[in-house]
Amino acid sequence: MNKKNSPYTATITGCAFLYNEYLRILPLLMSENATELLKDEVKTNQILQVNSQKARQTFITEFKRRYNAVPATFWVNFQTMTERAQRAGLLYAILKAYKLAFDFHFNVTVKRWNSVEQTLKKNDIMMEFNELSTRDEFVDSWTDNTKDRCASQYLTILRQAGLLNSKTDELQPIHLEASDYTFYIRSGEEWFLEACLLYPYEVNDIKSQVK
Repeated sequence: MNKKNSPYTATITGCAFLYNEYLRILPLLMSENATELLKDEVKTNQILQVNSQKARQTFITEFKRRYNAVPATFWVNFQTMTERAQRAGLLYAILKAYKLAFDFHFNVTVKRWNSVEQTLKKNDIMMEFNELSTRDEFVDSWTDNTKDRCASQYLTILRQAGLLNSKTDELQPIHLEASDYTFYIRSGEEWFLEACLLYPYEVNDIKSQVK
C-alpha cells in the first residue's frame, strides 16, 4: 500500500494542538478571501508570531486541514463557546482531520479508559503503531523517529484538550454543559461524546436534554 492508497498521514508531527494559535488564525480561515490572507500571514507573521516561515506554513496548512474537516457552521458556533468547549471542539476537528489520531483514540485511548488501568502512556500508542504497520505499508515505511513524534503529538493533543493528566498520565473525561454537545448529537456525530470519555448513561442523559 503506497502513500496514495493509505488513509494515514504523519503531518500531525509538525502541528500539535496549538489552541491559542488556531484561535488567532480562525477569523482568516473564515474570511471570504482566506487564501490571500493566509498567504500574506505566512510572509508577514502579523498574527501567529512564529519566527520560522517554514513553521508558519506548516501551521497554516494543518489549520486549513482541521478547518475544512468539519462544516463551516461549526466554526461560527465555536466562537461563542467557553474555552473548555472550544478545546473539545478543536479535538473534534483534529479527530476528523487525521485518521491516525482517530484510530489512536478509539483503538487505544477509549479502550484504556474502559479498562481497569485508565492511564495512557506513549508505549501504549507505540504498540498500536505496530498493529497499524502490519496493515499499512505506508505507515510501516515511516521512521521510528516519525512514529515517536506522532505518538508524542497525539498525547500533547489529549493533554491540552483536557483528556489526559500531565502529571499522572491518568485519563479524564471532558464534561461540558449539555448544550455544548448539541452540534455533535444533531449532526449524527454522537461518537464524539464517547471520544470525550463519557459513559453511556452520561450520553443518554445529555441526549435527553438536547432536543
